[in-house]
Amino acid sequence: MARQTVVLGAGMVGVSIAWHLRQRGHEVTLVDRLQPGRETSFGNAGIIQREAVRPYPFPRDVKTLLSVLPNRRVDIRYRPAGMVNAASPLLRYWMNSAPKAYQKIVPEYASLIQLSLKTHGPMIDAAGAEHLVRRQGWLELYRTPEKLAARIKEAEEARHLYGVQFEQLDRAALEAKEPSLSDTIIGAIHWLDPWTVADPGGLVAAYAQAFSNDGGRILQADIKSVQQMGDRWQVNTAAESLEVDNVVVALGPWAGSWLKELGYHFPTFVKRGYHMHYAPQAPAKLNFWVMDAEVGYLLAPMNAGVRLTTGAELDRLDAPADVNQLGAAEKVARSVFPLGERRDDAPWKGARPCLPDMKPVIGPAPRHPGLWLAFGHGHQGFTLGPATGQLLADMMEGQPTAIDMAPFRADRF
Repeated sequence: MARQTVVLGAGMVGVSIAWHLRQRGHEVTLVDRLQPGRETSFGNAGIIQREAVRPYPFPRDVKTLLSVLPNRRVDIRYRPAGMVNAASPLLRYWMNSAPKAYQKIVPEYASLIQLSLKTHGPMIDAAGAEHLVRRQGWLELYRTPEKLAARIKEAEEARHLYGVQFEQLDRAALEAKEPSLSDTIIGAIHWLDPWTVADPGGLVAAYAQAFSNDGGRILQADIKSVQQMGDRWQVNTAAESLEVDNVVVALGPWAGSWLKELGYHFPTFVKRGYHMHYAPQAPAKLNFWVMDAEVGYLLAPMNAGVRLTTGAELDRLDAPADVNQLGAAEKVARSVFPLGERRDDAPWKGARPCLPDMKPVIGPAPRHPGLWLAFGHGHQGFTLGPATGQLLADMMEGQPTAIDMAPFRADRF
């Protein structure tokens, strides 16, 4: 008899897990309050970041920390209530960003990133979603030679250690690729490996449709409770109750609060972010995804328009939106590329689910047989969803995994 599994959360991570389990013959129900790909996965920058072998550390040098204090930077903002609310995990994040600790984390994290393209590929094929994907990499823009040179040194190390491919662009080479950029940008790194996606939420929805076409079930309903019933599990939703062998919690920024009901207290926190779409001013055209690296925002030529995504905002998950960060990013972006009118009625707001050692939890819950966890992917849930799906499915089937999963164990906290 096929194993029965409920996957909670229909973002990139949850959909990918459901797809992989269905491929292995599980009877799978994917549950979310919204349609697949309409929460966190909807609003990201749309890059499958094979180059992102280093997670984002907490700033530790005094100059950067002092520059953050006035709370006017584009790349990172905070609200005092949010900082107090997440004080303990943020302190641990700062400690894990120390050179010795971070040096150990990077190769563990990179082992996941290295699986990203090879695990997205089969899902793109199965979903017939090739029309959403561009295999041309993206551009990391620089304003000063010194910072570009420092980043090139990091890129060369990533190429040596992790096979990351890139090309350095001077102003002339950059202008050939992006003629509409301001001449304040003096050069760039062209990351060659990554794939970009013209509709991130649409790609998740396409993966979910492939899962459904293969016999998977999608239930759109509010989740009310999750209870262990002997050696089985009962998932109660607003629509119906489900009794299954396995439950997978892939609830992104909501995973930590849900798991408290089962006695787990993970040090979760969120980095919130915003986006807005714009029309380009004719005749300008943006050809590549571009990040203004020294300021901290990204522009992406998506189906809905040129999407501007902001850096991180440290605040409570459910705090009201503060669009000042987006406004600051837009002001700078307009000086770099000729953006036209806004296309959205209001900015989109989402939250990246984070853990203080910058690595997700992927694997079994420590005290509950049949409960599986997949959350805390930070900035890279969109990139790492399919890899997480493959790895977790292997673990649930008792099969060997492509990488060592010990660094991602739930009981490390």
